[in-house]
Amino acid sequence: MRLPLIFSVAALALLAAACQPRREAVDLLVTNATVYTVDSTFSRAEAFAVRDGRFVAVGRTADLSVRYEAKQTVDAKGQFIYPGFYDAHCHFNGYALNLRAADLGGTASWAETVGRLTRHRQQQPGAAWLTGRGWDQNRWPGHQFPTKDTLDRLFPTVPVLLVRVDGHAALANQRALDLASINAQTPISGGVIGRDGRGRLTGLLVDNAVRLVSAKIPPPTPAEAEAALLLAQRNCLAVGLTSLADAGLDRPEVERLAALQQAGKLHLRFYAMLTPTPANRAYYLPRGPVFSDNLTICSFKVYADGALGSRGAALLAPYADHPAEKGFLLQPVQYYRDLAKELAASKFQMNTHAIGDSANRLMLNVYGEALRGQPDRRWRIEHAQVVSAADVPKFGRYRVVPSVQPTHATSDMPWAGERLGPARLRAAYAYQALLRQYGQVALGSDFPVEDINPLYGFHAAVARQDARNQPPGGFQPENALTREQALRGMTTWAAHAGFEERRKGQIKPGMLADFVVLNTDVMTAPNERLRGAQVQQTWIGGQLRYAMSKQ
Repeated sequence: MRLPLIFSVAALALLAAACQPRREAVDLLVTNATVYTVDSTFSRAEAFAVRDGRFVAVGRTADLSVRYEAKQTVDAKGQFIYPGFYDAHCHFNGYALNLRAADLGGTASWAETVGRLTRHRQQQPGAAWLTGRGWDQNRWPGHQFPTKDTLDRLFPTVPVLLVRVDGHAALANQRALDLASINAQTPISGGVIGRDGRGRLTGLLVDNAVRLVSAKIPPPTPAEAEAALLLAQRNCLAVGLTSLADAGLDRPEVERLAALQQAGKLHLRFYAMLTPTPANRAYYLPRGPVFSDNLTICSFKVYADGALGSRGAALLAPYADHPAEKGFLLQPVQYYRDLAKELAASKFQMNTHAIGDSANRLMLNVYGEALRGQPDRRWRIEHAQVVSAADVPKFGRYRVVPSVQPTHATSDMPWAGERLGPARLRAAYAYQALLRQYGQVALGSDFPVEDINPLYGFHAAVARQDARNQPPGGFQPENALTREQALRGMTTWAAHAGFEERRKGQIKPGMLADFVVLNTDVMTAPNERLRGAQVQQTWIGGQLRYAMSKQ
């Protein structure tokens, strides 16, 4: 009597199983998270699925767990997930190669700088050159530029080149100057060769003058370059970076990045801005832009002027602390007009470093003249640091992307007023004003000028404060970004600035599965906790590329 009942129950079970929808196979399923998708509505989710390196579904844990069968399932345990961070303006290649140089950042005096340099030399006694990066005289008593006298005394036979924090000035000793054939009569355009009151060389070099010496430094071997790039990648992954806009590369450097990507050694994605040398233009312009998941090549990086800290930024009126100086352009005006005309006839972007209000005015006008009738070329002003009120609307009128670095504002605020005076300072680092014109701002760091950690930039953007959470209330807080704006600026808006918004910057189906896991909800945490948020994991294309050590 029992057999038919048992048989019926078994049959019902088989029938129920047959009616269950078949679960789709995916490579990765992440559940139980707080996911900021950064999509058009800035929606949040709990889970997502990844297949073939792209997001295929985003939603609730309960729904996706039923729908998908994953090779790998990750329970996020309530942690916070964001699209992979995108640095819209940095110098990755330069940062990597500078890892071999003395770190002079944050020194409080020239004496401390020399001490670090001496210790570095003791660690590398056989190096042909002694190089360093990161000094900033604005942090020192008196704010005076150093001279080469101490370097000549300590290192009379080894050439020394110490690059300022902004990369636009350097100090060279006499041995380095001799190797570059620089003397008191050497002419220079778009730069400064420092001389004292008696006409003697001080060793200070500004902008184009720096290249006269740096060109003499032997390049790294292929093995040295690869090791440096992979170390730099490790550092970037540890702070949640998945995509980088490397601002100013030559063809061999681009091809080296591409080769390491193809070899499966370099996982970071790159938007490469080319230097506008005749050789680069002759090679790339006829071939047209390159758009791929790992490498985008569609722009040329141009320098209009120098930096504010070394008084190379081109200003409309003299520097407040040096009335005889107004800064300078690095090239003749006609150079920029001719280059803009050439690029406007191509499909490449023109991305121009412009710090001073004079440089910004010139380049905005040049862009406007060249881009008539071309509304979505996404030409960029890199830094847009000091822009007069009369010129701010041109970002909207000519559809120019403002590409800015929030930590510049908080690094410069102790001394920027000395350079600009109070009236011009109000027009500096005006990110909210620029945002209102274009509707977006692309956020970067300019590392190694600033720290590589994008969360430092997020904090500076929303709080307008430095690492010590100073000043109270923030520096010119009317130009702070909201947290949503700041997160968009380092994800989807950064991608938009490079024509990559259909592949990067959002957690939604079809996008590349690049994401970062944090232990802190940076959308709600107090300002003072933002810099301390820790990256737990960094994923690129659905592959775990960094996991924080549990030690």
